[in-house]
Amino acid sequence: MEHILERARKAAEAAEVFLTSSEETQVRFEANRLKHLQSKQQTGIALRVIKDGRLGYATTTDPAKAAELVESAVETARFGAEVKFEFPGKYDYPRVAVNDRTVDSVPTENMIAAGTKMLDIILRHTPDLVCEAEVSKGSVNVKLLNSRGGQADYRKSFYSIGVGGTLVNGTDMLFVGEGDSSCHHLTDPKDVTDAVLWQLELAKNKATAPTKMLPVVFTPNGFASLVMPLMAAFNGKTVLEGASPIGNKRGQSVYDKKFSLFDDPAISYRPHSRPCDDEGVPSRRTPLVEKGTVKGFIYDLQTAGLAGTKSTGNGNRGRGGPPAPSASAYIITPGDTSFEDMVKDMKEGLVIEQLMGAEQGNILSGDFSGNVLLGFKVENGKIVGRVKDTMIHGNVHQLLKDIAALGDKAHWVGVSLQTPHLYFPAISVASKG
Repeated sequence: MEHILERARKAAEAAEVFLTSSEETQVRFEANRLKHLQSKQQTGIALRVIKDGRLGYATTTDPAKAAELVESAVETARFGAEVKFEFPGKYDYPRVAVNDRTVDSVPTENMIAAGTKMLDIILRHTPDLVCEAEVSKGSVNVKLLNSRGGQADYRKSFYSIGVGGTLVNGTDMLFVGEGDSSCHHLTDPKDVTDAVLWQLELAKNKATAPTKMLPVVFTPNGFASLVMPLMAAFNGKTVLEGASPIGNKRGQSVYDKKFSLFDDPAISYRPHSRPCDDEGVPSRRTPLVEKGTVKGFIYDLQTAGLAGTKSTGNGNRGRGGPPAPSASAYIITPGDTSFEDMVKDMKEGLVIEQLMGAEQGNILSGDFSGNVLLGFKVENGKIVGRVKDTMIHGNVHQLLKDIAALGDKAHWVGVSLQTPHLYFPAISVASKG
């Protein structure tokens, strides 16, 4: 990396070298049996240069090709964007625990046993279910150097488990599933299997949803389907382009006072946590909404420079791409109402566990329209069965203006969202029934 940086500094005014190397082992089950084992290693080097005030970028998987890498980055600067930032200098980064060394030593046999155990538990409950499962572990090493003395070097471990299944009965198809991920070795899949068994138990009976406005409770999994429009609205690039519906509402009360949202890449042992972002900016908690009031947006260096503000430490690199602003971990502050009390409060309503297709609406405006892949009817304060052929539609920003209650416990969904249950007093429901 030092050799590449030295060559780049001779050809450009400023430069940055970013290296990632990763190892992953994946165990996958399909149709109730072990399908394959796979191990892979990847290494990538990305170079950014500032030449004549413009940004150049190039990548390689071969560290020996330093000359070609520098030449390509300098060449692309001729057509690159005008630079509105400086590379960060040297920082004392916060200590963020993201590496569990025990993950490396987990035998493949243990991973196979964990997947087999999940399948056995689910199939004992519902033998006709066709299941798939996955157990994976790995690590990522990240190094960054730039011409202003900025440097970062850290290692992150990750471990994930998940199980899902399909039950077909004529034209009726039931989908269930749950997963978990951490930087720690997840030794007990009980929380995952318990969640799937809960779905199966509630789905035993069938119910019909009416076509009208109904109160709805979103489980954490259910609300995750509506998070993409929120992420887009708080992305500094969307704001800069004038496409965010809340981009000009900073400091204004936009949502229900019960609603608070922030981004936090400094939570210990979460897969998207880290001491700094992919540009070397220190990680920190960024308030986005506090008690309904819009507080800010997320930025990388270039977007922040164009907007006349500072990076929030949200510069993230995709596969082979340059940095762009994106969320690390969206955290919704829980409330004080239990899920059971939410259900008891409804004379007639829905509980939504899985929503399909909601992201196909007008994401930038917050509109959604999705099929209820897994949802349950509530009558007189009790869940009475699973609904079919049901859709909901609305606007996530409008929904969050009127929240009946927030759950008293927050749950992780995937690697980048922690949310409680959310109870809304009225959502438009359409059903063939």
